[in-house]
Amino acid sequence: MINMLYIHGFNSSPQSMKAQITQKFFAENYPEINFHCPQIASSPDSAMAQLEAIIGLEPHATWLLVGSSLGGYFATYLAEKYQVKAVLINPAVKPFELMKAYLGEQVNPYTHECYQVKEQHILELKALEQENISNNNYLVMVQTGDEVLDYQQAVEKYRQCQLAIVQGGDHSFIDYENTLPNIALFFNLPLISA
Repeated sequence: MINMLYIHGFNSSPQSMKAQITQKFFAENYPEINFHCPQIASSPDSAMAQLEAIIGLEPHATWLLVGSSLGGYFATYLAEKYQVKAVLINPAVKPFELMKAYLGEQVNPYTHECYQVKEQHILELKALEQENISNNNYLVMVQTGDEVLDYQQAVEKYRQCQLAIVQGGDHSFIDYENTLPNIALFFNLPLISA
């Protein structure tokens, strides 16, 4: 049994374009994979409890992780804890530093949920940081034109891992759909026939 857990980013949702494109690609080409993409709770502790509960439903299955932005940070924590493979798309490396700029009221543009980003959330994020990472477990995809995150932080942190550095682009990861066959390859899934 193979399960894929897609973890969206900050103020995002399963309705985001990357989440939708990923789900469609794997449903069409690998229908045997169970695809999970929950709406992540706004507090990091609650989000992680959610994600671990999903993995806990089938602890003996093969889990494949895909994380975008803040979801990449969460995916790194889970990949280390469960020693599973993860694909990170423009991942946040130090979100606890960035989140200071978002303290106070936020509105999720997809769900319209209104919530507060608190100092406690910054501490919760810091507690999830992984100093040492498993070199073989990651495919890290960054675009140098990312206007939200410093892509060089990801290149530095994951320098021993499989890196795909694309010139230009932006935080949404332009032409993401064209990377999906490589993602499948990284997960050692059978090649799809053209």
